[in-house]
Amino acid sequence: MNRFAPLLLLSAAILAFATVFLVILPGAEIRTADIPAGLQPYTEQELRGRTEYVSLGCVYCHSQQPRAPEQGPDGARGWGRPSTASDYAYDRPHLLGTMRTGPALLNIGARMPSQAWHLTHLYQPRAINPTSIMPNYPFLFDVKAQANAGDVTVDLPPEEQPAGSVVVARSEALDLVAYLLSLDRTYPVAHPELRDNGYADKGATQ
Repeated sequence: MNRFAPLLLLSAAILAFATVFLVILPGAEIRTADIPAGLQPYTEQELRGRTEYVSLGCVYCHSQQPRAPEQGPDGARGWGRPSTASDYAYDRPHLLGTMRTGPALLNIGARMPSQAWHLTHLYQPRAINPTSIMPNYPFLFDVKAQANAGDVTVDLPPEEQPAGSVVVARSEALDLVAYLLSLDRTYPVAHPELRDNGYADKGATQ
């Protein structure tokens, strides 16, 4: 019983320490960060695609936070410069992620700026990379006998093409791809620490 008070105080101190360094200080940094000139608000279509990204659970396998060289070889992998608080100025909620089953996607729009590539990848990732473990999302597409005016068809290798049919992207797929293409944080950074380490004028593949 005599040890209860010290244990309670120690627990409160640990909680306070964690709250300050994991919640309060990062929150203050984000609130005071200037919005970079190269960062644009999401369009309505991109916001719909972002909602689709969340609903499909993409955040469980992909992060959106390239790390500094001392933390990992993300730059060498082509995932972009280390992210800063200002990179997420328009993100609600933030989709930083914690898993790296797949690559970090904060700069996927710069690395893969092709709508056609993304549509193929979403319909059948193995058509892009035979060893990919990413699930495919056929419910984002329609299979038709022929495309109608305005349809966006998916480019597929012969072995993946449905016989006598075409694969057409639904609006959900187009919205999701629009969001992915918007993920481009290759503008120069304003963060002093990154500027001092040579990242100010470097893009996604530094």
